[in-house]
Amino acid sequence: MSQSGIRQTGTDARTSHLVPLTDDQLRDVEDIVSLSRQFSGYIPTSLRIMARKPELLRAFSGLLAVVMRQPGEVPPALKWLVAHAVSATAGCRYCQAHTAANSAKVGLPVEKIEALMTFQTSSIYSPAERAAVALALAAGRVPNEATRAHFDDLRPHFTEVGIVEIVSVISLFGWLNRWNDTFASDLEAAPMDYASKVLAPTGWNAGKHIA
Repeated sequence: MSQSGIRQTGTDARTSHLVPLTDDQLRDVEDIVSLSRQFSGYIPTSLRIMARKPELLRAFSGLLAVVMRQPGEVPPALKWLVAHAVSATAGCRYCQAHTAANSAKVGLPVEKIEALMTFQTSSIYSPAERAAVALALAAGRVPNEATRAHFDDLRPHFTEVGIVEIVSVISLFGWLNRWNDTFASDLEAAPMDYASKVLAPTGWNAGKHIA
């Protein structure tokens, strides 16, 4: 793996359509990228590309902090499960790898990631989790398939603030799914290794995100 954290298999194994900035080129946004380094152990390619417009990276980082890191009604493990579900239905393999790996960091049992597509019948999912995942899967489709029934199913388990938190996660990853799929962001070694173990048996592969 290279110093940047991106897997390299040759002289230029980059897959992204824009060259990710190197560590030396990130000095002006070190306060932002250091947060990702602390959580993940590396700086994601998505942020290395976004850093070409520092004010965009700073704005995005602020939104990410409020949606994913700020304590609220929805626990972190469920937020990352929702993030994984919307990424899966949107088809962003880069984000699927990241959300699966990050869900493990906040304590989500790996079995819930493995059983995502059987969530409606799996005994390891709670009714609240089923309602949140159902909305995420529907909202990630194009055109959007979220209905009033999805929200009716959420209300026994979450307040309106909690529902806003769930939709915020879905919307945040709508941005990231489009960003990373459009740029074909290079998948870093750590999430690639995790996804290869956990997601590949269910049909996932890195596709265009690895050379």
